[in-house]
Amino acid sequence: MSAAAALRFVEKHGIVLESARHANVASLAEAIAGEPLRGNWWSHPKGRTIFRLTRAVRESPDVLVCRLVDDKISFAHARIWPALVRLADRFAPARLARLAEKHTASGAHRVEKIAFPRWVPAEIAAAAKRLSETEAQKTLAPLLPEVEDR
Repeated sequence: MSAAAALRFVEKHGIVLESARHANVASLAEAIAGEPLRGNWWSHPKGRTIFRLTRAVRESPDVLVCRLVDDKISFAHARIWPALVRLADRFAPARLARLAEKHTASGAHRVEKIAFPRWVPAEIAAAAKRLSETEAQKTLAPLLPEVEDR
């Protein structure tokens, strides 16, 4: 799988988990591996590829990295952002925070959080206002029973 194919996978599904398992949400790591993963994906023969492609997805401006599903690293494609914004009151605000991994001068990694709705572009906020609740629910239907926590 290429980086472009990994991004298409996220776009197609709308929301995917980086590597965790969930009944209604696809796992990018498992899609890259081509099979269900047991244990840590680093031990899989495609572990380095999984790392490279998940980092490519994390760097895409069209992907929100957050903890939307089961408090696990989740990727939400820009095509569903209006639905997320429209139904934001159904999610704990921390689940909609944008996560960004930053490298410090010492070489350490630090996760930066940008609170919802600070990361939301104006055009997405406007699209969310135009979106009906029913349309937003259809977009997020596989997730709503599992992630509603408010």
